[in-house]
Amino acid sequence: MESDQIRNRGVNVTDHDLTFRSLSEVLQNNITPYIALLEAKDCPGIKNLMQKLMGQLMNCYVDVDSLEDEDYVQVSQNRIRCSMTSLTNWYETVTKKTDSETPSKKRTSSSRDWQSPPVVVIFKDMESFTTKVLQDFIVISSQHIRELPLVLIFGIATSPMIIHSLLPHSVSSLLCIELFQSLSCKEHLSTIIDKLLLTAQFPFKLGEKVLQVLINIFLYHDLSVQNFIKGFQLCIVEHFYSQPLSVLCCQPVDAKKRVNSLSHDQCENIRKLPSFRRYVESQVSEKQIALLTADNFLKEITQKLLEDLRVYHENYVSVLRCLHVFTSSLPKYPLGKQIRELHCACLENRVWETEEYESSLQLARMLNKSDLVTMLQQCVEIFVSSSGNEFDKTVEKLKEFLTQFQKLEAEAFQERDVSVSSQKELQKKTDLYHLQKTLLELKESRRSKKLTKFEMLRFEVVDYIDSLVRNYLVPADHKTLHEIAYFNTASVLRGHLNAAPRIALHTALNNPYCYLKNQALKSDGGRISNKAPDICIVYKLHLECGRLINLVDWLEAFSTVVMAVEGPNADAASSDQVDDIIHARFIRAVSELELLGFIKPSKRKTDHVARLTWGGC
Repeated sequence: MESDQIRNRGVNVTDHDLTFRSLSEVLQNNITPYIALLEAKDCPGIKNLMQKLMGQLMNCYVDVDSLEDEDYVQVSQNRIRCSMTSLTNWYETVTKKTDSETPSKKRTSSSRDWQSPPVVVIFKDMESFTTKVLQDFIVISSQHIRELPLVLIFGIATSPMIIHSLLPHSVSSLLCIELFQSLSCKEHLSTIIDKLLLTAQFPFKLGEKVLQVLINIFLYHDLSVQNFIKGFQLCIVEHFYSQPLSVLCCQPVDAKKRVNSLSHDQCENIRKLPSFRRYVESQVSEKQIALLTADNFLKEITQKLLEDLRVYHENYVSVLRCLHVFTSSLPKYPLGKQIRELHCACLENRVWETEEYESSLQLARMLNKSDLVTMLQQCVEIFVSSSGNEFDKTVEKLKEFLTQFQKLEAEAFQERDVSVSSQKELQKKTDLYHLQKTLLELKESRRSKKLTKFEMLRFEVVDYIDSLVRNYLVPADHKTLHEIAYFNTASVLRGHLNAAPRIALHTALNNPYCYLKNQALKSDGGRISNKAPDICIVYKLHLECGRLINLVDWLEAFSTVVMAVEGPNADAASSDQVDDIIHARFIRAVSELELLGFIKPSKRKTDHVARLTWGGC
C-alpha cells in the first residue's frame, strides 16, 4: 500500500516555492536523496508526469515518445525511456550500489521501515492536477510498491477532503493517508520579527510607522514573508544611504572607534538631531556651551548616549517579552495576541497611558493562582536569560513572589481545616438565639470583607509588572540619538513599496528630467522642450486638448515644436523628407500613447482621437 501525506498550505500563500524547496532539502538531508517536485502546469498528461519525475530523479533527458513499451529500457548517452519499469530498475541499481557502500546504514520513515530510502514525490498544487493523471499515476505506482517504495506529498490549499473529491474510493483506498499542516504565515512573520527586531544583536531598528507599513502590506496585500524581508532590507539600505550618522549604528566595540574618528561636520550633524537638541536643552548652561562648541566633549557624551541606547534595547526586549507573557494569556487580548502587536503599541506611545493597557491590568488582577505562578516562572526564565545586567533584583523579587504563593498554598490547607471545625461548632449550637447571633456576625463580616492574602499578593505582582513597564518600555523616540539606530521615514518606504503607476507615468512623460537626469531636458514652467522624447512632446500637447483631439492640428503642433530645433538643419534634406520623418515620428508617438491607454480612436470622427484620462496627479 502506498504511503501518502497531505500538506495543508492554506490560501493566499505566496511563498510556496520557498516552502517546498525547504521541505525537499530537509527530506534530502534526513530521509532520502530521491526527491521530485511536480507542478500541474508541467504535467498535463501521464507521459509528461513520468518525464518530469524521471528527469528530476535521474538528472537526465527522458524520451517521452515511447511510453507504451514499459518493459523496454534503453540507456544510451544518458538517455532512457520513461516508464515505471525503467524507474524501478534504476532504483534497484542505485540502492544496490548504495547498500554495497554502506551496508549497515538503514533509513526509516514515520509509517514503515525500509531497507532502502524511499522515493518522495511532491505534488505542489494537487487541486490543479488533472484527476485522470493522478488516478493513473497512483494505480500504476501501487503495482510496483514492493519494488519501488513511494511516498507522495500533496500540497493542498483548500481542505484535505479534496482528495476524496478528486479520487474515487478504488484509488484512494490504495493510499495510506497521514495529515500534517505547516505553520501559518502570521506565525512565520512573528518569528522573523522576533529574530530580526526583538534582539539586541542587531543595532538597526525599525520605527513604529515603518514597521506598521511593512506589516500592513504583509497582512492586506500578499502575506509573503519573503517580501517582508525584502522590505526590511530596503529599510536598511535607505537608512544607511540617507542618514549620515548611520556609521555609528554598529556593535559597541566598533562604535567607540567610529565616535573617536568623527569629523567636525559629523559632529555638527549630531548637534542638529532633534533628540540631541532636547538633550542639550535639559542640561545646565555650562554643559550646553561645551556640547555645542567642544567636539571632544561631544564625542565623550555621544559614546555614553550610544551605550545608554544599547542598554535600553536590551532591557526593552526582556520587559516586552515579560509583558507579552501576561497579555497573551488574557481572555480578550486587549493589547493583541502576537508580540509584534504589543511591540508596535509600545513604539507608538507610552503604552501605560492607553485604554487597552488599563483593561489588560484589570483582567490581570483577576487571574487565578496557577496562571499567575506559571507567568512568573516564565518571566523569571526570560530575565535570567537576558543579556542585561539590571535584572538581578527583578529576578529576586519574582522568586520572592513565587515563594509567597507557595506559603499561601500551605496556609490555605490550614484555613480549610479551621473552617471545617467552625462549621461543626456552628452545628452544635442548637439554641436559636446563639445561632441567629452567629449568622448575623458572619453576614456583617462578609459585608466588610477585606482583601484576602492571595488578592493582596496578586495586586502586588501586577503593580510590580506595571512598574517594570513604566521604567523600561519608554518609546524609542524619547531616547537621545535614536535617529542613528531607528529608521522612521515611512513616506519614503511607501514610495518604494506602494506602486503608483499613473503618477510615475505622468511624471516621466511630463517631466522626463526626473528620470533621465539630462540637463537639456530641464524646462521652465509649462514650456514644452523641443529636446524631449517625442512621446513626451505629444503627451504635453494632448494635455492642452479637450475630449476629442484633431490629429491634423496635433501633428501641426508637434511639427512646430520639433522644427524649432531642426529648422537650421533643413538644408541638409529636402522639405518633403523632413515632413515624412516628422510624420513618422508623430505616428509612432501617438501609437505609444494609445498603447499606454491615454487615447483611443473615435467612431464619431475618423480624423479625431478621444482622450481617456482627466485630472491631475
